[in-house]
Amino acid sequence: MKFWKSIAAATALTLVSLAATAGDYTAGDLSIGQAWTRATPPKAKAGGGFVEIVNSGTEADTLVKASSDVAGKVELHEMAVTDGVMKMRELESGIEIPAGETVTLKPGGLHIMFMGLNQSFEEGATVPVVLTFEKAGEVAVELAIAKMGAKTMAAGHMDHGKMDHSKN
Repeated sequence: MKFWKSIAAATALTLVSLAATAGDYTAGDLSIGQAWTRATPPKAKAGGGFVEIVNSGTEADTLVKASSDVAGKVELHEMAVTDGVMKMRELESGIEIPAGETVTLKPGGLHIMFMGLNQSFEEGATVPVVLTFEKAGEVAVELAIAKMGAKTMAAGHMDHGKMDHSKN
């Protein structure tokens, strides 16, 4: 009986831990998680930031601005293919977060763009960013720095480049 109580307590603790990481930050009806960026080479001039924003409210909100002291300029960007060419552009009116939906800023799509970096992003450290929403206001987040070239936050913890992809 004591064994099963220990298992139940460990399981409950694990579930609480997972729930705490599901939405690391909140602002009004918004939950912000999966906040990350990639390591940059020394002297890099730019970097990207990525987050997942869940709107559990009944009204849309808009991410209107991102700011950080790590760069001379921080903008909200979109990458899209136009006439077969990948193009990046600033979203001057921000990024809408529709009611009841999730918007993911990720490599190759919507993202935070850091330009004129004051320092390189070192794997294992964090980058402070303030996200400003039209309705929910400001929320300070820390972007975890994954390895250089990571495609996802989780992929930043494995060395995909050293894997053997040959067919035997």
